[in-house]
Amino acid sequence: MALSKKIDPLLKINNDTGFGNNAENYGGRFINKDGTFNMRKEGMSFLDRYSIYHNMLNMPRWRFVCVILVFYFFANLLFSIVYLLVGLEQLQGVIATTPWGKFKEAFFFSTETFTTVGYGRVNPVGGAANTVAAIEAMTGFLSFALATGLIFGRFARPQSFLVFSDFALISPYKGGSALMFRFAPYKDHHTLTDVNIRVNVGLKVQTNGNAEYRYYDLPLERNKVENLPMNWTVVHPIDEQSPFQGFTAEDMAAADVELYVLIRGFDDVYSNLVQQRTSYTYQEIRFNGKFVPMYRESEDGRTTILELHKLNAYEEAIIAPAPTPTASALLSPIPEQRQINI
Repeated sequence: MALSKKIDPLLKINNDTGFGNNAENYGGRFINKDGTFNMRKEGMSFLDRYSIYHNMLNMPRWRFVCVILVFYFFANLLFSIVYLLVGLEQLQGVIATTPWGKFKEAFFFSTETFTTVGYGRVNPVGGAANTVAAIEAMTGFLSFALATGLIFGRFARPQSFLVFSDFALISPYKGGSALMFRFAPYKDHHTLTDVNIRVNVGLKVQTNGNAEYRYYDLPLERNKVENLPMNWTVVHPIDEQSPFQGFTAEDMAAADVELYVLIRGFDDVYSNLVQQRTSYTYQEIRFNGKFVPMYRESEDGRTTILELHKLNAYEEAIIAPAPTPTASALLSPIPEQRQINI
């Protein structure tokens, strides 16, 4: 299914989005809500495609901690087994007599060697045990260096800390209508400055009997703000400069509409540029709604409170149809004031 409605051919098409035009080979949305690309790669081995560094930086905190702990446990378990195979007679100071006690002695000696603590009661005296201990000490040293780098990378990596409304609205706007969505910074003290936003749209249209995607830059009421301490409602007026002029909800679905949002700004805390992507598909665009304000004055009147829980709050707002000019209005002369403005 593709849009058969005519779009103004004078509107400038954006061919620099990085997405192709062939509508038959795409599945689902282009960009996920979290800003990642909805893409899966094939044709090379998993090990060639897999990025350990990327996954360790982006996995949830609880999973990252679990990976560190599991690696630490199994590394020491492996070296404990090696010490048992070499023979505990090559470890001086072992006092356990039962098999379980000897295993614990080997395991905790491994943890002391792995972390280079070396309490000293148990120490290697044989050549094989000394060799294993040397290898383990080097492994532990390198492992902690990598873990430290990953922890610092996760802690210090610049992030935008922006939260977006779950959907966009087609709302009344200056006697007509506009497409709107909003976002806000949610982290205390991470205020963005010199914030720029760019919004593109992909439309599936019929061209010479074939379906293809076309991409347009959406003109915005405002595409830059100097500071972003509060929420920002992004407004795209639906007028003669908009590819959405005359669109209904059915047209949006037929065109497989998807908005691509890119935001960049300077974060004072990181002293660096940050950016965030997201998208809205036609299922996430609602007609005849208007966002309600999401901030209020404090009780003492000394500050403004940003109510992040109201990010998605909206109320019904019917868009009035544009009046159809009568024959007399079309034949009437243009007022002098209007002639001057034009």
